[in-house]
Amino acid sequence: MPGREIPLVNNEIYHIFNRGIASQPIFIYRREYQRALEIMFYYQNINPPMKYSKFIKMPVAERAKLFDKLRLQQEWLVDIICYCLMPNHFHFLLRQREDGGISKFMSNFTNSYTRYFNTKQERSGPIVQGKFKSVRIETEEQLLHVSRYIHLNPYTGYIVKTFQELEEYPYSSFPEYIGKSQANLYRKDIILSQFKRQSYKQFVFDNANYQRELSKIKHLILE
Repeated sequence: MPGREIPLVNNEIYHIFNRGIASQPIFIYRREYQRALEIMFYYQNINPPMKYSKFIKMPVAERAKLFDKLRLQQEWLVDIICYCLMPNHFHFLLRQREDGGISKFMSNFTNSYTRYFNTKQERSGPIVQGKFKSVRIETEEQLLHVSRYIHLNPYTGYIVKTFQELEEYPYSSFPEYIGKSQANLYRKDIILSQFKRQSYKQFVFDNANYQRELSKIKHLILE
């Protein structure tokens, strides 16, 4: 994969996104979403001890022990601030911690998941549209609006129909942001330090139609 024209900078936050080739689905079944989440958290680490394909073959108890060790060490390429997986695309809000961290994380994530997806679907070749897209977050206001945009994706994309379903959408960090789960694998404090949990939830719900009017935020997300 060619190098990026503009390097990604340590300690800066970026909205990272990509979609399936020709907008084709890249997540179809629950097991595929789950595999993507596991790969995401595994390759967040700077030096995972083995490829994920070998890690997943370890006994469950050994995997859990190793994963807990990696989580406690917090030696990460990136801080995952929030994310959402959708049927034909994904969004991450990432802060780079190491030189080249975002590019390495995205390469490992995309390559590992692509191999898995192709095996399951009996296909070959890439599944996403080339290099991932990135937008640097320049202000706190932009940070909050992009986090809201990411968390509202299942609702404004009509994957879920109600706010209650959005609160329980399992392939997004939103449930943890509002206290519905406790994975503790990402830096939600970067957003929630400016909110009480209920007020962040209200911030999201009060603007549920926000990204349906994309012209208002196109300059923030470049989609």
